Amino acid sequence: MRWFIWLSQLFYLLLLLHFQFTSSSSSFFPLLQHYCAPKSRALQSASFLCDNSYPKMKSWKVSTDCCSWDGVTCDRVRGDVIGLDLSCSWLYGTIPSNISLFLLPHLQHLNLAFNDFSFSPISSGFGQFARLRYLNLSGSWFSSQVPLKLSHLSQLTSLDLSHNGFVYLEASFMKRLVKNMTKLRELQLDEVDMSLVSVSSFMNLSSSLTSLTLEACQLSGRMSNNIFHLPNLCELNLKENRELMGVFPMANWTNPLRFLDVSSMTFSRELSKSIGNLNFLRNLGLNECSFTGSVPTSLGNLTQLTHLDLSYNDFSGEIPSLLSKLKELSYLALQFNQLTRLIPASLGSLMKVTEIFLKSNNFIGHIPSSLSFLKDLRSIDLSNNNFEGKIPNFLTNFRKLIEVDFLSLSIKSKLNYSFLALQHVKLVSRNIIEFPNFLTLSKKLDYLDLSNNRIYGRIPEWMFEIGENLSYLNLSHNFLSSIDRIPWKNLIYLDLRDNLLQGKFPIPPFSTEILFISNNSLTGNIPSMICNISSLRLFDISHNMMDLRMNNFHGAIPDTFAKDNQLITLVFNGNLLEGLLPKSLVNCKKMEVLDLGNNKINDRFPYWLEALPELKVLVLKSNRFYDPIGNHKTSGNIFSKLRILDLSHNEFTGFLPRNYFQNLNAMTTKDEGKKQQYMGETDYYQDSMVVIVKGLDSKLQRILTIFTTIDLSSNKFEGEIPKLTGHIPLSLANLSALESLDLSSNRLVGEIPIQMTSLTFLAKLNLSRNQLTGPIPQGKQFGTFENDPYYGNLGLYGFPLSIECSNDELTLPTLPSIFQEDNVSLFSSGFGWKAVLTGYGCGLLFGLAMGYAVFKMENLNG
Repeated sequence: MRWFIWLSQLFYLLLLLHFQFTSSSSSFFPLLQHYCAPKSRALQSASFLCDNSYPKMKSWKVSTDCCSWDGVTCDRVRGDVIGLDLSCSWLYGTIPSNISLFLLPHLQHLNLAFNDFSFSPISSGFGQFARLRYLNLSGSWFSSQVPLKLSHLSQLTSLDLSHNGFVYLEASFMKRLVKNMTKLRELQLDEVDMSLVSVSSFMNLSSSLTSLTLEACQLSGRMSNNIFHLPNLCELNLKENRELMGVFPMANWTNPLRFLDVSSMTFSRELSKSIGNLNFLRNLGLNECSFTGSVPTSLGNLTQLTHLDLSYNDFSGEIPSLLSKLKELSYLALQFNQLTRLIPASLGSLMKVTEIFLKSNNFIGHIPSSLSFLKDLRSIDLSNNNFEGKIPNFLTNFRKLIEVDFLSLSIKSKLNYSFLALQHVKLVSRNIIEFPNFLTLSKKLDYLDLSNNRIYGRIPEWMFEIGENLSYLNLSHNFLSSIDRIPWKNLIYLDLRDNLLQGKFPIPPFSTEILFISNNSLTGNIPSMICNISSLRLFDISHNMMDLRMNNFHGAIPDTFAKDNQLITLVFNGNLLEGLLPKSLVNCKKMEVLDLGNNKINDRFPYWLEALPELKVLVLKSNRFYDPIGNHKTSGNIFSKLRILDLSHNEFTGFLPRNYFQNLNAMTTKDEGKKQQYMGETDYYQDSMVVIVKGLDSKLQRILTIFTTIDLSSNKFEGEIPKLTGHIPLSLANLSALESLDLSSNRLVGEIPIQMTSLTFLAKLNLSRNQLTGPIPQGKQFGTFENDPYYGNLGLYGFPLSIECSNDELTLPTLPSIFQEDNVSLFSSGFGWKAVLTGYGCGLLFGLAMGYAVFKMENLNG
């Protein structure tokens, strides 16, 4: 039973509980005791962001007072339910509008953060809690527009709708919020889409505000500096609003700000000296703000500062020595600026610093020995500067140093010291020719990146002993010749791309999630036990994730896909694979892309793949699949998320299965207004494929998640075109963005529907070689077509044909010789279907084609 059913019952009973405490009758008490705690399941959710998540309702006992239950708070005198904290409680599903939660009139505190509400809209019912002071719906996978009713909660002091991903807020809501929520102290809307909101709305925010976080809200325009003058503001976060501009107050800027982050906003001038007046500031984020000029010395006044990020600007000149006054500083980031000259020795007095990033500036000279005093230093990046000399050996004294990068310093593989505590080492593009042996004693190493160097030969034996904790290893773009084994048992990421590796395919450990080993010279078979690595998510042996295309692999696909595996994309396109599809593919419950095109697989249609709940792309083109598609009993939930289906160039026969086309829900869902995303998009990989668009092969380097296509061409289907949605002509008229329509060389009958004149984007039409009758529709796009689209339909008449009425007769012209073979009828050996449906959203390319396949070529090949 879904959670909201019994949760709804619970809130109803909590309401009754309120009446029990306020009524003079005690006869309700036994009944309430009986229903107080419904039996619940251990519900799973998306509460992974919580430090401590568990199903709070599971501990609720029938024999105890409801007001003592975990997460429930009651008024001590009246017994009213005034607080409900079900954050991180493994709730999932949707919230119905009639749930009894919305009947709790005395509720003052409601926290449903970090659950999974399945992209359901935020209910307007939340606006009914007139006494509500605290509302937190953050990180719970809500979607759609924030209901206007929430702006009526005039008693709110804290509102958090952040980190839901698909929630947007309109200008009218913001105006009413400013007007009604005069008691608001905390407003957190991070990642809520506010692109429709004018920044002028923030000029009249409540002076009571202590916290305002609007990170990544797609705000644009020029923010008034009034927001920096709010008298009680302690936290202000405007970062990641790249179209937002601002100006800091030039003078008299004092308030209790402790946290200020405006990273990625645009401030096209020098950083105001008045920032040094924010005496309480502890965190200052000015990353990527287009600041120029010198780093103001007034920053030295911020003696409580622990975090300072001035990276990715155009600051020039020296690092002010006055920064040495920041005795509480633990994080200093000045990378990617134009800072010059020597690193001041005074930085060695920042005794609490744990991380220093000075990468990509113009520093010269030697690294100051005073840095040896920074005993808590854990991470330092001095790369891409103009330092002289070698790595200073005093750095070996840092027992806590876990990350180091000295890109521009001279690195020799044989050093007379080692870094015992190193956990993170990045030596990229360093011209290194051997594995640096100062790592030989780095037993705690967790991250090692030696990519883009000139390391050659075999991986030395001592590398296999550098640490059981190694989880990330990148040796790509070197000249390695062999790797006999991969012994690191905790390895998660391994990148061996673009080397000279030869020999058999190395078997990765069972912990591996990401394995890149493309562009080498490996030979032999891929071990079948690869399929048993249930954690494997990305596997690149050519160009893409789990991408085995164009490697001339042959034989059958191993039937060893383990249960609960993590595979998202599997591409075997363009090989010589044959035999049957392995039934164990049904274990790939997270599979989104399955591309087996251009092989020699000989099997019936794998209807059992409909059991893959996340499958979005299915490509079986150019194989030897045969028999009808629809001869089986379905599970009822048929490919509901499928957006790309390519069954072309096989030997399928019979009628097209209506049940499949009627259940392709993802292809008919409008995705207007959604953020542009790509399939398989990660930091390492994006899905790609070749599709047919308007009759031509088109390589999609990235596949938009809203892209849809169907290709059934070059088979032997017969019968009617299946109804996509209702009557075919009506459904075609609803494809408002249709640009290309090809229904040629079929057996279509009846009239061309007048509704198709509404297709104002239609640029290409082909209805030739059918049995259509009646008048040709007139007007709009149909006025631009000549005779060719109607060629070969005996019963059609009207403009642009010379036949003006139905009594005229027209002799069907003789077919070109390519369509004839030994006087055999065009349709005697079956006819080809082609259906290509491509869409990039409203107003862009959207095409549908169901046409003739050249059977002479099929017969020659078959």
